[in-house]
Order: sequence, then structure tokens, then C-alpha cells
Amino acid sequence: MEKEQNQNPSENENDNAASSKTFPQNSENENKNENEESIEKTPEEKIIELEDKLARTFAEMENQRRRFEKEKEEAFEYGGFTFAKEALNLIDNLERSKQILKNDNSLKDSESLKKTLEHFEIINKDLISIFLKNNIKPIECLNKKLDPNFHQAMMEIDDNQKEPGTIVQEIQKGFTIKDRLLRPSLVGVSKKSENNEPKNEQIKEDLKEK
Repeated sequence: MEKEQNQNPSENENDNAASSKTFPQNSENENKNENEESIEKTPEEKIIELEDKLARTFAEMENQRRRFEKEKEEAFEYGGFTFAKEALNLIDNLERSKQILKNDNSLKDSESLKKTLEHFEIINKDLISIFLKNNIKPIECLNKKLDPNFHQAMMEIDDNQKEPGTIVQEIQKGFTIKDRLLRPSLVGVSKKSENNEPKNEQIKEDLKEK
């Protein structure tokens, strides 16, 4: 009996300790529930949050609408971009044909050559007129400074009368469609003659000595 009595107090102590441990857990759970209840949003806050989400959604829809309108306008305005670029080959081929006929010695100064060139010129003017009606314009480049946005330099030509970088020869005409470059002008630009530089230096030295 004494042994049983001695064992019972220890068991009671363990039960008390276990029960004392469960009490803090229960109190912690109660605190969490109270915090969750206190964090729960009021109806006014929920309404404000929904209004914010709606405003963001409408803003995104408006941005998408504007992008669609812009893409539609560009498709309408520049839809013929590729066709227009290919059509420029007609002008190029006319110009090449004119040059071939002009360089043919058997046709030189003949009436048939003059009439043929006149017809070519009429066709060329008609093509340019059709292009202008569709906002396709030739780029004027001779005697202007080289602009990489519209011109592509193919060669340098000695010319002491022009500032370096001035366009003195047009190899192939360039065109724009509205505000876009259809193709650049292929040009030759001026540069100072290297042979004249030593002479100029010599003249300057002679003047200094005088």
C-alpha cells in the first residue's frame, strides 16, 4: 500500500504538469482568434478595396483599347508599306533602261531614242504622281548634308568646292511614306582632295615666312 501511495503522488504531479501545459496553449489559441477578429476588415474597407480593384481593371481595359486603336490606325495607314516598297522597282527599272539606251552608240542622237526617252519620262512622272497621292514622296538630297536617317553613303567623291559630307551624287532615289522611311537614298558624298592638303600647308608656310 505504501508503494502505491508513493507512486500516486508522482502521477498526480505529472497530471498537474500536463494540465498546466495545456492551459497556455488554449490561451494562445484564444488570443489568435481575438487577433483574427480584430484584423477582419470592416464593410467600408471592403468596399474601398473593391473600388480600387475595379478602377485598376477599367484602367487596364482602357489601355488595351488605346493599343488596339493605335494598331488599327497603323495597319490602315501603313498596310501598303511592303507593296509600296516593291513598287519602287518600277522606277528603278525605268531609270536603268534610260541609262542603257543613252549609252547605246547605235541609238545615239536618233529620233527613236528621243521619243523613247520622252515616253519613259511620261511614265516616270505618272508613277511619281500616283505615289504622291498615296503619301509616298521622294527624298531630296543633292547639295544637302548627309543624314543617316534618310541617306546611305555609298562612296566618297573628291570635291574641294563642297564641305565634306555634302551629297554631290544620287545613285538611287530614296522615298518616305508619310512619316516613315520607305527606303534611304543611296548617295555619294564629298571629301577634301588629299593631294591638295600638302599644297595648302605649303602655301600657309610661305605666307608665314613673308
